[in-house]
Formats: sequence, C-alpha cells, structure tokens
Amino acid sequence: MILDVVFNHTAEGDENGPTFCFKGLQNSAYYLTNKETGEYANYSGCGNTCNANHSVLRRMIIDALHYWVTEMKVDGFRFDLASVLARDSEGNPMRQPPLLWSIDSDPILSSTKIIAEAWDAAGLYQVGSFIGDRWNEWNGKYRDDVRAFWRGDSNSVGVFASRILGSPDIYGCQHHSPHRSVNFICAHDGFTLNDLVSYNEKHNWANGEENRDGDNHNVSCNYGIEGPTEIAEIESLRHRQCKNMLATLFLSLGTPMINMGDEVRRTQQGNNNAYCQNNKLSWFDWDLVGQHADLYRFVSLLSQLRSAEPTLEWNMHRSLASVLDSVEICWHGVEPQQPDWGERSHSLALTVIHPLTNDELYVVCNAYWDPLEFTIPDCDQSDWHLVIDTAADSPHDIYAIDDAPRYPQNSILVKGRSMVVMVAKTPDSP
Repeated sequence: MILDVVFNHTAEGDENGPTFCFKGLQNSAYYLTNKETGEYANYSGCGNTCNANHSVLRRMIIDALHYWVTEMKVDGFRFDLASVLARDSEGNPMRQPPLLWSIDSDPILSSTKIIAEAWDAAGLYQVGSFIGDRWNEWNGKYRDDVRAFWRGDSNSVGVFASRILGSPDIYGCQHHSPHRSVNFICAHDGFTLNDLVSYNEKHNWANGEENRDGDNHNVSCNYGIEGPTEIAEIESLRHRQCKNMLATLFLSLGTPMINMGDEVRRTQQGNNNAYCQNNKLSWFDWDLVGQHADLYRFVSLLSQLRSAEPTLEWNMHRSLASVLDSVEICWHGVEPQQPDWGERSHSLALTVIHPLTNDELYVVCNAYWDPLEFTIPDCDQSDWHLVIDTAADSPHDIYAIDDAPRYPQNSILVKGRSMVVMVAKTPDSP
C-alpha cells in the first residue's frame, strides 16, 4: 500500500484562519511566515505552508513516517507537492534540503517506495532534478506531452517519442533507473480519463468557488460536444482515445500509474478538483464495470502484457541510458526508417528488439484524424502478429501474445487517432 501524505500545509488556513493546534504551539516553527507582517507564505495554494525543514516539524514528519511503516506496515509514500519540502524558513529552494535527504537515507524507511510530486503551487518545478537516489517522481511532462500528442497538437511527435522511452531528455544524464519516472495520464488531481476526452473546460461550479479552483491547463478535448453525448461517432472516438492513452502508458518505459476508475471511464462530470465532493461525483460507480466491460478487459490484458515483460527486474539495476543503449530501436513513418519529426507530423512508428529475448515489436501511433497506410518493416524469418488495434471492437482490439493472429500483408491501414502493436513470431513459435 502506498500512502498519500500531505506535509506541505494544514487545515489552519492563513493568518486569518482557524487555530487548531500548530498555531497555538509554536507558530514560527510550524509555518513559513513574514516576520514583519505575520502573513503566511502560500506555496501550497491552501493558505499556509509548513516550515518542513525546521527541526521540530522535521522530527514530527520522520516520526510519523516511522509509525506508518513499523506499526501500520505501509509499503511507501507519495508526497503531495513535495517541492514545498525543499524550501527553507524564508521560502527559498534549498540545494540540500535536510528533510528530503533524511527521508532518502533513513534506515527504517530504506525498504519503502518514496514518490515525489516534484512541484508546488508557487511554480517550483523539480521534475528531473529532485534530490536523492531513491526518490521517484511523478512525471508531469509525460502526462502533458502524451495528452498533447493524442489530441493532435503541432510539434508534439519528438517529445512524445522521448516520453515513451522513459524521458531520456529529463533523466538520461543521471544514473537513475528508468523506474524513476512515474508515468501517468490522469491522477486524483485533474480530469478523469473519461472527462479528459469529454470536456474542453473544467466545470467546478459545485465546489462553491465560482469555478476559480482547479487547474486551467488540462490539455483536454471534447471532440465536438461538451460533456456526455449520444452521437455515436464522437463517443466512438472518445473511447478509442481512452484506449490509445492507456496503451501508451502500459507500453512506455518507466513506472505506470493509472487513476482509479479510468479503466471503466469513471466521470466527475467535468469537475477537475473534486477533493471536496464526498458524494457520487467522486465515488466509484461499480455499474461502470459492466457498462464498459470491453475497456476493463482491454486494460486487464495490457496489465498482463506489462507484467510478462522479462526486463522489469533487469532494468531495476541499470540506468535509463544503459537500458536504452542495450535496446535496438528504429523509428519509422508511413514508410520504414522514414520518421517525420516535423512540426505538423501527427504519427510515429517504431520497431524495438528486446535485449534479452530478441523478440521484435512494431508500434504505430497515428494521432492524425484520417487513416494512414503504414508499410510494415521486414522481419527476417518471422511473421508479424497483431496484438493491439485500438480502432477494432472488442475482443479484436487486443490479444494475449499467444493468441495474436498472424498478419499476412506488408502494409496496414491504421485508422485516424488509433494505435497498432504487432509482435514478430517465427512460424514454429506458439
């Protein structure tokens, strides 16, 4: 179990807020304040900011983590707005923040997973530069760039290619494993996957803050209608885009993270900040499992494909750069070995030869709105078998490797905004 911990702010609000505990104990020890005016710093976006590197609060945080590990048997922690924990008593970012190094090197916490949301609400963004050897990072650039590519944004192909390879432009110069990048499309903050493909704008009126709360930068698209629709063409495209992004997530190098309910298209009706909604808006609707059984099956098989990957443990003890050096990757466009990296390109293909098994994979990502014909690269002494086609209806949209049908043609028409994955098998293989 990974526990989400929030050490960057409390419920005591700003200098005008209520006093529950810390304000009445030692205000300056627990909070970042202006010593002249008494105003509270607000790097958390919630009215106050904890003085996390003060010795008193630092000890309290470490004690809390120890208790959850030793007594509650928690496996790890995700630290909300972890960059706040890198600020000193004046609010300045520290190069060597004592709290974060203490967590990184603590012997009781040594077997836990520690994950940083490596930014804060005041603009400190540390994805790729968060301190320590053990910290994993929520990769917000992965989220935004994968969304942008599948939405069809210009100038998105190059960064999309980097994201699916574990973000070497961010992590390649370090000696961290490829698992350091926690890849995700959606999280508890922001749109659900269903709402990402159903709304252009946030709809947070029910939160009581006149729709001012929540992020305005969502990289979303409604594909013609804001919110739910009975137009079959739009609904089909939305469903396909969900499959495209989920398949991208599970096939990317890094640690995949999926938001609860995205496997069955859970909706929050366009609310991208539903933390305050303890009702049907934020609850899990179990009826969705039956309504979207095809997508549930799709994600289940993606998970099986991912878990069967033999390099997961092997990668754990190698750097991202070393892993990429050992993998034979060739980029393609609609023709083999002719990728289009141009600003107006919306499609990309690649072949990957597995470093341990020598198995070959062919992946086509067509974010263009029209179908494109892709010439399939030659595969010596092997046949191509179709594993994933997100444009196909279930159960033909994804197969287990052993059940994947042979694809006899030397080209494939890939529907607009869809993804195809093939695996090469020798004729006598299972």
